[in-house]
Amino acid sequence: MNQAIAYRDEPVELALTEPLPLTQHPAAVYLSQLAPKSRRTMRQSLNAISSMLTNGTCDAMTLDWSKLRYQHTAALCAVFRDKYAPATANRMLSALRRVLKEARRLKLMDADDYDSAVDFKGIKSTQMLRGRALSESEISALLSVCMDDPTPKGVRDAAMISILMAGLRRSEVVNLDISDFDPKTGGLTIRRGKGMKDRITYLPQGASAAVQDWLAIRGDEPGPLLYPVDKAGRIPTRRLTDQAVMFVLQKRAAESSVAAFSPHDFRRTFITELLDTGADVITVSRLAGHADPATTAKYDMRGEEVKRLAVARLKVPYRPRRPESE
Repeated sequence: MNQAIAYRDEPVELALTEPLPLTQHPAAVYLSQLAPKSRRTMRQSLNAISSMLTNGTCDAMTLDWSKLRYQHTAALCAVFRDKYAPATANRMLSALRRVLKEARRLKLMDADDYDSAVDFKGIKSTQMLRGRALSESEISALLSVCMDDPTPKGVRDAAMISILMAGLRRSEVVNLDISDFDPKTGGLTIRRGKGMKDRITYLPQGASAAVQDWLAIRGDEPGPLLYPVDKAGRIPTRRLTDQAVMFVLQKRAAESSVAAFSPHDFRRTFITELLDTGADVITVSRLAGHADPATTAKYDMRGEEVKRLAVARLKVPYRPRRPESE
């Protein structure tokens, strides 16, 4: 066993004695339900868990998940708490819980063993919020350098930034097809987003015009909404990659002297600005594609001043005994 995970009793052999069909393998069934990017991430988590439990001799597909019991999951929680950041640890615990759930559904575990094995809580975090919201002047600067670029790449990049300002993840941006954009409403249909969920969100004012300017160059043939643009200004008809979005943003940030930011910071900006306009958190969570409004609240970057101003609107009917001028 991994030296970080030890038990008082002789450990149970956790390796599968013979391969399971994919339709009966709890890890395979769980992973098949995920979008490709999430599938890669969660497979890595399950491989790491398997390695910890068997001192590197098993991966997600060779571990017998049905043999995991409370002592295994409790030990994993302890290791995760010491070894990983809370977000990473909770992602791995989520993968573990879901695989055990599939083992129960496939009748590989009985109810008592399952209930005790999943009897663990997430790891709480007291860390400060990650990332930042971009200011209006920063967004204007990014768009200005795009508009000053006379090539098709400048128009494409302005459209990309405008779409990111609608709160999309970069994987969702590159997966958009032209049919997912409604020029009448500015609506964007995100298909098979995180958690394999579909949703509709809307472009902010001005963003729809940026997308339509790009479409005037791209054309109206079916396919990805955003195409690559090569150095000669040619437009290959293929889909962009996640990494291409990162490269574009880094390039435009350097040209506009905007401080470092991540693609996800556009999502934080979108959520923060919507909340600042008074939109309720349920509506914002639906636009962002969050299953839990509590997740949306974590993206609120408005800080202490908003809380101070909110309380300043309240009144306590108390009259001081002496005039304040004294």
